[in-house]
Amino acid sequence: MLTIALSKGRILDETLPFLAEAGIIPKENPEKSRKLIIATSQPDVRILIVRATDVPTYVEYGAADLGVAGKDVLLEYGGNGLYEPLDLNIARCKLMTAGVTGKAEPKGRLKVATKFVNVAKNYYAEQGRQVDIIKLYGSMELAPLVGLADKIIDVVDTGNTLRANGLEPQELIAHISSRLIVNKAAMKMHHQRIQALIDTLRNAVLSRKN
Repeated sequence: MLTIALSKGRILDETLPFLAEAGIIPKENPEKSRKLIIATSQPDVRILIVRATDVPTYVEYGAADLGVAGKDVLLEYGGNGLYEPLDLNIARCKLMTAGVTGKAEPKGRLKVATKFVNVAKNYYAEQGRQVDIIKLYGSMELAPLVGLADKIIDVVDTGNTLRANGLEPQELIAHISSRLIVNKAAMKMHHQRIQALIDTLRNAVLSRKN
């Protein structure tokens, strides 16, 4: 049994057409079904529906052989038990800092609110800057407006939400897209089969670019 971990939402919607080109089609709509394990048109392939931030964990520890995760999630996760053989070039956005529009940065120690704690630590460590990192799980835009933080680090698509709340995108940390990830042990045990799937998906990505 080959197990693929996916998360609901944009990544799932944009990944399913790629899997369909490999002949892998869910037997029921993952967005509407309450099931977390979904059979596919191939009896030996199943899909796990998990939280986006949990996809790398399921893959690294072998509960899933493959998965699709945003680069933002992978940067935050870190993990060494994963291969990242393919950029699917979907769910594209940017990981950026943002702050109150027109407001100068404080001269002292910077306060940064984010759910990407490891990314923030690494980013400011590379700059040699001392910062206080405040972990938040949502409503990031609120933090600079009420004085909780000077800046935030978050995923930015159009930037409309930031601007609607009086913030502006500032420094670019990374370009984000969704990546196919593979468990290292699974790659050895099922190499021919997984490599064939990777090749099919790679061809599908290339055909969309052309």
